[in-house]
Amino acid sequence: MKCPFCKSSNTKVIDSRVSKNELSIRRRRECVACKKRFTTFEIVEFELPSVVKKDGRREPFDRQKILAGLKKACEKRPIPTTTLEEIVTEIERMLMESGDKEVSSSFIGELVMQRLKNLDKIAYIRFASVYRAFGDIEDLLNEVRGMLKGKRRRSHNSE
Repeated sequence: MKCPFCKSSNTKVIDSRVSKNELSIRRRRECVACKKRFTTFEIVEFELPSVVKKDGRREPFDRQKILAGLKKACEKRPIPTTTLEEIVTEIERMLMESGDKEVSSSFIGELVMQRLKNLDKIAYIRFASVYRAFGDIEDLLNEVRGMLKGKRRRSHNSE
């Protein structure tokens, strides 16, 4: 591992810890040459399925695309970035465990929406309005009405 400060390849590991999601290892390192410390992460590489887009194109799964969509939907909402990263990790884990070689982008979008619906209704509506490409305000209102009906059903069932 090269030191990011002096570019020396002589570094030593001071501390190693497994991350919360148990998919990476955090290593604290020190450069033998300049004595500066830095952190590195080791992650296990899994074969994730290819994503089949609506037009039939295939592209590699991109964690950052999902995270960017979540961040945009949750902009100015009281949701920590770590929560959004956990959602992406959960979806990634599901896809890895499925063993599928390909997965549709619409399936991934539905997984994201399920989680947003439970996390924050406003973020859910923001994401759904882009993902489902609401044509007009009526489509948006129908989505909100559907959410409200589900909420009323749950409150009636809990009484």
